[in-house]
Amino acid sequence: MNDSINAAITIPAVRQRKVRRGGERLVMLTAYDAPGARMADEAGVDILLVGDTVAMVVLGYEDTLQLSVADMEHHTAAVARARPTALVVADLPWLSYHVSAEETIRNAARLIRAGAQAVKLEGGRKRLAMVEALVNSEIPVMGHVGLTPQSVHAMGGFRVQARTAESAQRLLEAAKALEHAGCFAIVLEGVPAAVAGLVTAGVSIPTIGIGAGPDCDGQVLVYHDLLGIEQALRPRFVRQYANLADETVRAIRSFAKDVRSGSFPAADESYALGKEAAEALGIRA
Repeated sequence: MNDSINAAITIPAVRQRKVRRGGERLVMLTAYDAPGARMADEAGVDILLVGDTVAMVVLGYEDTLQLSVADMEHHTAAVARARPTALVVADLPWLSYHVSAEETIRNAARLIRAGAQAVKLEGGRKRLAMVEALVNSEIPVMGHVGLTPQSVHAMGGFRVQARTAESAQRLLEAAKALEHAGCFAIVLEGVPAAVAGLVTAGVSIPTIGIGAGPDCDGQVLVYHDLLGIEQALRPRFVRQYANLADETVRAIRSFAKDVRSGSFPAADESYALGKEAAEALGIRA
């Protein structure tokens, strides 16, 4: 477990966290700002993912495709300012790693300079050249296969992937290719549990699941889903550990009631004026 007395989590340390080799399962959680990063780090999370999900759960977009590299820079820097001991990984947003290796490296470098220690990108064999270019530039890369949200239109929606023997085999081959290209870990999203187990057994780097069953080497959830802040969309793989949305509404409603009734602020929540100053101003103390 990661805690305040431990040294910072590193890329080599994550790469070794393979369950079949006796490694402890990895815990990854999204983070988009300094307070969230601090709380997640204090709770012992191993990896903080500055996810492009910020587009949906923070910025109000319907998908992740509207996000820019500048947006990701902004949120990555906020997370990094918390100085977490957890590893900070930043998502490369849509179309920031599709055009050329040179542009991919420049965009990834912006996120590293903002405070990330690694970047994550979506896709299998089509992205191998970009992965290799990044790794050759000393930029660590986390892969992401299965349901890849940046491909939502091409996939026809957020649909579970690898449900046939043929597509499952392609997924396994893609994961192996990403490992060979230099990825230090791979996210498996939205695939049957048995397929995720097959892929996890087929690669020597850790797999981190989201909607991929229990046999991965780690798990990731979105911060707002885990805490019940986001209520509009709740996939079946989300286990909600709190309901902060309802609690927050109750708290704000109480605040509004107290303001309107005049009970807030009370005397002990206000600053007093000294007797001498009050007399000079003609104010009754």
